Amino acid sequence: MKKKKVLITAALPYANGSIHFGHLAGAYLPADCYARYSRLIGNDTLYICGSDEYGVAISLSAELAGRSPEEHAEHFHTLNKSLFEKMEISFDHYSRTTWPRHSEATYEYFHDLLEEGYIEEQESEQLYSEKDDAFLADRYVVGTCPKCRYEKARGDECPKCGSSFEATDLLNPASKITGSPLALKKTNHWYLRLDLFREKLLQWINEKKWKPNVMNFIGGYIDELRPRAITRDTKWGIPLPLEGVSGKVLYVWFEAPIGYISATKEWAEKKGLPDSWKDYWLDKETKLVQFIGKDNIPFHAVIFPAMTMGQKKPYKLVDELVANEFYNLEGKKFSKSEGWYIDLESFLERYSPEELRYTLAANAPETQDSEFTWDDFMMRVNAELCGKFGNFIHRTCTFIYKNIEKKGVKPFTLSSEDQLFLEELRRLTDEIQKGYEECRLRHVTRLIMEMAQKGNGYFDHNAPWKSMKEGDIEKVETCLYCSLECIKLLSLVSAPILPQATKAIWKMLQIEEELSNLSWSEIVSFSVEKCSLQKPEVLFKKLDEKDIEREKEQFQ
Repeated sequence: MKKKKVLITAALPYANGSIHFGHLAGAYLPADCYARYSRLIGNDTLYICGSDEYGVAISLSAELAGRSPEEHAEHFHTLNKSLFEKMEISFDHYSRTTWPRHSEATYEYFHDLLEEGYIEEQESEQLYSEKDDAFLADRYVVGTCPKCRYEKARGDECPKCGSSFEATDLLNPASKITGSPLALKKTNHWYLRLDLFREKLLQWINEKKWKPNVMNFIGGYIDELRPRAITRDTKWGIPLPLEGVSGKVLYVWFEAPIGYISATKEWAEKKGLPDSWKDYWLDKETKLVQFIGKDNIPFHAVIFPAMTMGQKKPYKLVDELVANEFYNLEGKKFSKSEGWYIDLESFLERYSPEELRYTLAANAPETQDSEFTWDDFMMRVNAELCGKFGNFIHRTCTFIYKNIEKKGVKPFTLSSEDQLFLEELRRLTDEIQKGYEECRLRHVTRLIMEMAQKGNGYFDHNAPWKSMKEGDIEKVETCLYCSLECIKLLSLVSAPILPQATKAIWKMLQIEEELSNLSWSEIVSFSVEKCSLQKPEVLFKKLDEKDIEREKEQFQ
């Protein structure tokens, strides 16, 4: 049977700072869990990402940091790639937009749109700084949001209400560098005629069944589509590919999404199969799933699809757009400039990535904003990972290791209670699988803990230590068989979230088959009679309340 092709992308992190909990919770962890699940059920899965390295914001930050834009982008590309690896994010390829062939892919997109009549040159008025003697691109501009009147809006979007706009729409615009007021001055730019895609986009969107937070946003957005500038007056970027034009680069919002395609091309080249990218991007049977934060909805639900509709090649349009809400810290938005953040690199020196992966999944901002708190983190680790999940697995495996001398256990006569327990495990497994399909990690983590709790309850109720004393070996082995079945299924359903813990469980069970070589259905049907336990190890350790109190004190 032909494998289903699934292409997964996560929003390209901007190489202007290190990733934080909010980025992980919003896009990268949900995408990673979905990718791991997709591989587990046997799909031909490709998970692509990479650093977004151009744009005025990087130029500005590089100036402030005393670096060149190239050095600045390199610094954060290397740092973020390392953090993703530490967090066990399983990209099949992590690229960057400064890769030479990214500009080739961008030029192809540009020329196709230009030849099809979707790009036109216009004279327009742009914000000019007399003090700097230069046109200032959006990230060098601050002002009042034209929609919500927030007074610290950026030149391309409002961080408060999420609206995106042109810098010229701002009220009271000023230079971010000097604070001096800006005036409008005429210049030439190239515009993408988004308004020409309105009907195509509406027809395409009406066929989607995306989350309400996406659908509610883009309906009104499409209605208000108008030509949007795709060039900027700056040096750090991909030069406009037209003869006789200098000093203009393609705006980062135009070229960055093309990075998904150029990254896949780089993956294909590194595999030694340079045309294999086409098997994903040019095959209509591919399922394209994109994971983003809600501030990226306009670009992924409207602008990039419109750009793609204007191409001569039949590139895939997104099938599922998973846009999560914001993830905050102790009630406030993550802000490095205000000191309201947790440094991910130092956090991972004190706590395990699995503890954080589980906590972020349990509080994923799927339908509304959510937050990380130290109290919740301690509860998730101590009460759930240790108290329910780890405790059940460790006590069961320890009992078997100490008391069952021969290899494996097998059921003798299953009582109605035993059968009901096994049926409940299968029901939960099926429901968890559906949760992964629908990208509902909060729901999945709740069901995983429900399964662990049922395992604990079953083990306590059957009390194999009592049956052992009474000499009822058949009842002992039947109980242990059912308990091992629960552990096996727990290792399966938690694998996308807790990959290292799952490997440790599989190792404890001493199963000869490598976990990575088995599919979801094969693990479900795998007989635990083949298990032969080694000395169990503790999967998770409780956090010290004093340590957590010290962490909290830093935020007072």
